[in-house]
Amino acid sequence: MINYIIIGILVILLGVLGYATLNLLRKNETAEDLIIGYLGYLERLSQVIELTDEKLKKLDNKGSFKSDDEIGFFFNQVMELQKILNEFNIKTLEKDGPNNSQIQS
Repeated sequence: MINYIIIGILVILLGVLGYATLNLLRKNETAEDLIIGYLGYLERLSQVIELTDEKLKKLDNKGSFKSDDEIGFFFNQVMELQKILNEFNIKTLEKDGPNNSQIQS
């Protein structure tokens, strides 16, 4: 009789633990999908920053914006913003494995 009670308690405990494990697995998979989406967004943002930096450097080579006061001020502010954005860089270390992938700024 006591064996049936112990087995019943263990079956209920197994069911509860199984449900909790599956629930946590679903939440973890959802979080991983969200992170993958964010990493894709950050990669595209990094590419836009690099392209913008190249374009601004081409414009800066001519030096035509620095001669005008109002446009020169605006262009200098844009260049300062670009310097800040250039510090934002995504590097994925795929050689070290998935556990060592990092986002470095």
